[in-house]
Amino acid sequence: MNKGKKNIFLIGFMGAGKSTIARAIKQKLGYPVVEMDERIVKEQGMPISKIFETYGELYFRELETKLIQSLNQQEPTIVSCGGGVAMRQENVDCMRDGGRIVFLTATPQTIYERVKNSTDRPLLNGHMNVAYISELMEARRPKYEAAADILVATDRKTKEEIAEEIIGRLEE
Repeated sequence: MNKGKKNIFLIGFMGAGKSTIARAIKQKLGYPVVEMDERIVKEQGMPISKIFETYGELYFRELETKLIQSLNQQEPTIVSCGGGVAMRQENVDCMRDGGRIVFLTATPQTIYERVKNSTDRPLLNGHMNVAYISELMEARRPKYEAAADILVATDRKTKEEIAEEIIGRLEE
């Protein structure tokens, strides 16, 4: 990896595989993993859906920003970002300062298959279908692409293949 670049930030739509791939990279590099959503849930003492309901999305987005800022002060870390992290330029700038940003992609159908049984996806509540997922993904795609140092498709690949691809591309 580039000198001075330490963290690996995995971004992408919910269900793109950020958590799974973070663990696969950890097995190969030994870096600790931070699941942003899990960390926020633990620190706030409530699920994300309750944070949204109680305090609103803006409050949640501020929590994400503060967490990214704090991660840049730690040892090299693999960060599984929440799906909306890259929507804020402040977050993108902070991630870029602290490491490399990897955009994991998947088709809307793949995303649907991965998240259809989840009940903790506030943005999909009442909209759990391929058409809505596709619409939301398309709205976010330009921000993800603009933020990314590396883009990796996850469809029809094993987690090990994806992790190897990412590590190889980080070393380019």
